[in-house]
Amino acid sequence: MIKSKDYLKPITDVILAEKVSLASMPPSYDHMDEATLISKLKPWRHELIEVYANSFLEDKEESEKAIENWGEAVAGLLVSLDLDLDVALTEITYYRDRIGEIIKNEAEKEGFTFNHLYDIITKFNQIVDLATQKVSQTYMRDFANNIEVAKYAIDELSVPLVQLTDEVGIIPIIGEIDTKRAQYLMTNALDKGSQLGLKYIILDLSGVSVIDTMVAAQIFKVVDALKLVGIETMISGVRPEIAQTMVSLGIKVDLKIYTSLKQAFGKVSIGQ
Repeated sequence: MIKSKDYLKPITDVILAEKVSLASMPPSYDHMDEATLISKLKPWRHELIEVYANSFLEDKEESEKAIENWGEAVAGLLVSLDLDLDVALTEITYYRDRIGEIIKNEAEKEGFTFNHLYDIITKFNQIVDLATQKVSQTYMRDFANNIEVAKYAIDELSVPLVQLTDEVGIIPIIGEIDTKRAQYLMTNALDKGSQLGLKYIILDLSGVSVIDTMVAAQIFKVVDALKLVGIETMISGVRPEIAQTMVSLGIKVDLKIYTSLKQAFGKVSIGQ
């Protein structure tokens, strides 16, 4: 009688013995040069083949942990190389087919029973399905994180602090201001204003088309925060229609406001 797992060891041995040749027979990718293929993809091909091979002998928990680790590493590599998820999914499917052929050959050679073959195929397909699931989930998570990081960088650049003199800086604001962008505005103003040793910061609203109570409240929060670190704030570029809106909304303004950046900078220069 065949002992538990004894009939599986030949499959594992054959897969591991053919690991190098298996990894050298990959599907081709038109958008990737051969050097990148060898240096970047081969290592995790080897790992995938090893995980597949060992899954026949390992417990379910061990196999799942190994495939999860592989999925994390591969997804991170794909995102860092700006490669599509299809690359990993193609590899997973490719090696499912290649190892499937090894299973079939060994089953014929060793005379496996139908039950043994069914158990092998079921176990193997579960691992392959998990590999597909894990790499897809991790790829989408890492890709979304990269998008968020890029968005953060863009938002941060959208509220730059430009130093005009040793004591004066300007933050030109263009477009709408929401809660998140207002937070970037405050962070940039506080961090860079203190770092540069500024005494005055001009918030130029020439490029802001709409100001409501929420926007005004966010701006005043920035003004109050800057005051706490010893930086005086002035606002320039308030167009007549925006001024009218602020009045109609009952927004009380307790800071220096100028119609143009030139006017605001002139007042600061005189004050210095």
